[in-house]
Formats: sequence, structure tokens, C-alpha cells
Amino acid sequence: MSDVTEAPAAPPADPAPRVVPLEGARAAGTSAERAPRPDDEHRPVASPTAAVLVAGPRLVPASLLLGGLLVTLVVVAVVAAGTGAYSVAPLEVLGSLGRRLGALSGTGADPLADSVLWEIRFPRVALAVIVGAALGCAGAVLQGTFANPLAEPGIIGVSAGAVLGAVVQIVLGVAVAGSWSLAVAAFVGGLVTVLVVYATARHAGRTEVITLVLTGIAVNALVGAVIGLFTYLSTDAELRSITFWTLGSVAAATWEKVAVVGPLALVGVAAAWRWAPRLDLLALGERPAHHLGVDVERLRVAMLALVAVLTAAAVAMSGMVLFVGLVVPHLVRMVGGPTHRLVVPASALAGAVVVVVADLVARTVVAPSEIPLGVLTALVGSPFFLWQIRRTRARQGGWA
Repeated sequence: MSDVTEAPAAPPADPAPRVVPLEGARAAGTSAERAPRPDDEHRPVASPTAAVLVAGPRLVPASLLLGGLLVTLVVVAVVAAGTGAYSVAPLEVLGSLGRRLGALSGTGADPLADSVLWEIRFPRVALAVIVGAALGCAGAVLQGTFANPLAEPGIIGVSAGAVLGAVVQIVLGVAVAGSWSLAVAAFVGGLVTVLVVYATARHAGRTEVITLVLTGIAVNALVGAVIGLFTYLSTDAELRSITFWTLGSVAAATWEKVAVVGPLALVGVAAAWRWAPRLDLLALGERPAHHLGVDVERLRVAMLALVAVLTAAAVAMSGMVLFVGLVVPHLVRMVGGPTHRLVVPASALAGAVVVVVADLVARTVVAPSEIPLGVLTALVGSPFFLWQIRRTRARQGGWA
């Protein structure tokens, strides 16, 4: 089915009802912002919460924003790969990549540098890119699905569920998948938690957003209590492993982990971009979106499943990395506007940049020690989020 079906016929005076553009600063706003028009009664109007997502003009063209983010990602990835206890010059990093890809011939001047790059640095940077892209994209999709700027992957329990799966595996020692048992347990834990949240919130064939959010909060509290119980029962060695999952890190990156989570993230971002136009319609409100051919309930189920896969895959490899899925889409909308065909890929690129930079800072600012990645993102993200709440509330004149 196409993204937009033919709308019902309008009165003769206006035979082609128009959808309010999402690009305008208040295209779906109130009459206080512009003079009433004769066809206003036929125009879909966004809900108050959706107005937070659709308001704001585009400050930077889409091609410039995406191109700038891509170049920034390449630059920070090269810098991150060359920075550490054994420093490698950026040109040598690029030369090593070129030789491995067959673009350059010969051997490197420093074989040890190649070994450090390909065995330690490149897998870590690649996993940081994938985790950041998955979390940034998941946050953008979830905020568009809920039409709520406060939504983020953790709100539906997927992050806490993934950590719970890992904690249970660590304490009980179940190893049905060999060396992959921990990652598999985390992935399954995230998916199961989302299914429980969705099944509990669903009533009479539909799922209300507020019910889903409140159910997610309750399940998160329950999962947190179970994690605390298992932490209390764990040994010292198990406690150190549990700390990794609750605080987040990409220090244990390997090419095998990159090969597993990479395709999931790539397919997830591509699917989110494919469904982005329907998220734009959903921002107008449930009833207008339904009249324009969107099966709202089916769309939300599909987007929840997509967010669950993206987030569970990321958390299964890196532990809980907070605030990336919440803050990054906000930054993208502030710069590029609210259209999801732009917000989804830009959030993926920006999320990758944020996590690569955060990991670089985490492992260098107190070297040779390392700050947990999730702690660093929370320290930076939470003050920004508080500022953004006050800014948005003041601009909207309240949430109601």
C-alpha cells in the first residue's frame, strides 16, 4: 500500500484538500498564528504534543546537513582510531585503511601500528559507530511514533530488559550459545521486555500512547528491582561484569561483534527511512493520519518492533548507553527541521558521531583509566535535556 491514499472528497469550493506542510514553523498551528482561511475546517491539525515535533523551520539544507555529518563522522573516526596509548598519525590511519582495501600498495612503515589499528582501534570505532547510529535512529523513530519529544528507547523497557538478560546470564551462568550467550541473552531480554510492555498496554485491539508510556515506566521499575536483586546475589567477579552492562562501554569490541550487530543496524535504519513519510503523517494526529491512509495501530506495532531490534542489538554489544536516543533527534530537528526523511538518517549519523566522540573522551580524559561510556553520555545529555525541556515549554506556552 502506498504511503498516502486518496483523501475523501472535499466540498466543491475546494475539491483538493491540502495537507498542512510539516516544514513550516507552525504550519499545523492555531488561528492566533495566522489569519483563518475558508478551507481550515478541512485541514488536519496536529495534536499539542505533536506540535513540538513539527514546529521549527529548517535552518540547514538536507544535503548540507547529511554531507556535513558524514564528513564529521569520517574525521572523528580517523582521529579516534589514531588516538590512544599508542598514537598513530591520521595519514597513517588512512594509509592502513587504503592498503587493507587494496587502494594502496606496499606495506606500512610501522607494522605495530597496523596491528593496533586492526585488532583494537578499528573494531572499537566501528562498534561505536553502529551503536550510536542504532540508538540515534531508534530515538527519532520512537519520538515520531509517539508524537512525543520526551520519548526514547529506554521508555519502552528495551534497554533495561537487555541489561536484565545479560545480568541473568552472568549470575546463572547459562551458556547455551557458547561465547555468544551473553549477547544473545541481552538481545532476547530486550525483545521480551518490549513484548511484555506492548501486550500489557494493548486493550480492545488498540494501544494508547499514554498507556504504553506508563506501562513502560512500571516495567522499567520492576526490571530495575530484579537487576538490583541479582546484583546483590552476585559474586565480586560477576559484579564487575554486571557493572559493564549497567554503565555501558565499547571496550570489548571485536570484529565478530561488529559483523553481528552491523547488518541489524543497517537494515533497521533503512527500514526506518522507508517508513519515515508515514511518521510525518502520524505527526498530524491519529485521525488525520488514518484519513490519509495510514493504519496507525499497525504502524506503531511495526515501529515498536523496529526500535526494539535496533536498541536491543546496540545494548547487547555495548551495555546501557543513555540519552543518545533522546538528545540526538532533538539536535537534528533544531538544525534540519522535522521531516522524518531527513531526521531518521541524520539522527543515525549524528548518533554515530556522538558515541565515537564520547568513547574517545571516555578512554583518554583520565588515561590510563577509562570512564564508562554510559556515565559520560548521561553527564552530558541530562543537562542538555533539562535545558531543552525548559526551552520547549517556554516556546509552546506549556504542555497542555
